[in-house]
Amino acid sequence: MKNAYLIPFLFFLLISVSCKKEIVKNNHITTSKSSIKYAKGFDIIEENGTKKLIIKTAYQNSEDSFEYIIKKKVGSNIKKIESSIISTPIEKIVVTSTTHIPMVELLNEETSIVGFPYAKYVSSEKTRQLIDEGRIKEIGKESSLNTEILLDLQPELVVGYSVTSADKSLTTIKKAGINVIYNGDWLEETPLGRAEWIKFFGVLFDKEKQADSIFKVIETNYLSAKKIALNSNKKPSILSGAIMSKDIWNLPAGESFVAQFLKDANVNYLWKDTKGKGSLSLSFESVFDKGEKADFWIAPGYFSTKKQMLKSNELFSKFKAFQNDGIYTPSTKKGKTGGVIYYELAPTRPDLVLKDIIKITNPDLLPNYEFTFFEKMK
Repeated sequence: MKNAYLIPFLFFLLISVSCKKEIVKNNHITTSKSSIKYAKGFDIIEENGTKKLIIKTAYQNSEDSFEYIIKKKVGSNIKKIESSIISTPIEKIVVTSTTHIPMVELLNEETSIVGFPYAKYVSSEKTRQLIDEGRIKEIGKESSLNTEILLDLQPELVVGYSVTSADKSLTTIKKAGINVIYNGDWLEETPLGRAEWIKFFGVLFDKEKQADSIFKVIETNYLSAKKIALNSNKKPSILSGAIMSKDIWNLPAGESFVAQFLKDANVNYLWKDTKGKGSLSLSFESVFDKGEKADFWIAPGYFSTKKQMLKSNELFSKFKAFQNDGIYTPSTKKGKTGGVIYYELAPTRPDLVLKDIIKITNPDLLPNYEFTFFEKMK
């Protein structure tokens, strides 16, 4: 899953503002109207009566954008026309990341999923049941999709993702005549930017109004929680990450969407002033010098217990947050087959992630709220 590339912590009713711009084409003025507010990696525009889905960032450092014309099916017509045209609503779809599933479920379209790679990662009870019943087929692993099974399933669309370049497996599938579209939600730099990708699926299932309504609720909840956090004068200090291999401590950089969560929770993330939108790779000594007396330690790598941490590195015990039971992790809450719920659901529900952080750091602000993803490490 693409979550494996992110550190664990890395991984709505306001009126949405439409963006309008005028483009001159062959001496004619074309009015383009966008419905996207936070996301940078995709756009949905209506241009002279034609709806387009544009993928601006398919993978890291991508210089290509992909443009699709969205056309509604006529009657029972589900004939594939060409790769640049998507006929909606999609009735048979393959998704390839657990982060896609909550968005599809919120649109009540989980029964449209016919295939998923390495399905043991799926935690959602509704989709898990469809997998167990054989209605969603295993299609290999995310980096090696089984073309033969996909051809048998005959999906109208495969929603894939790639890390640094066009995925060879997806390219092979496309050459076999199955339409493929990249989803770059994980590259978004803000929590609400990631969540807004539900509108991507809204277009595919011809449920744009529903997707827009769901996102507005999430957005409103997030902004309300952010406002609540500002009511506290306490700004506890925060440490994150851990040493997982090669004596390198990985933690969120100051411009990452994880750091944005901490900023919106009105806490003092000790590395908030660092540059970078991904993660920092630091020595134990430098982290200890700055984070020894941090009040809370949120998301300590992939560790689930303090015992595991000490077995890996006894020096973890020297931190104040370790000594005072101030460590909180999302890795203990799992689905029945072992998938971590945070990795699957958190990108879609940043409002709940933010509330979790506020509950950890300033619990009096949310007295009746119970954790969704995190819990105190034992």
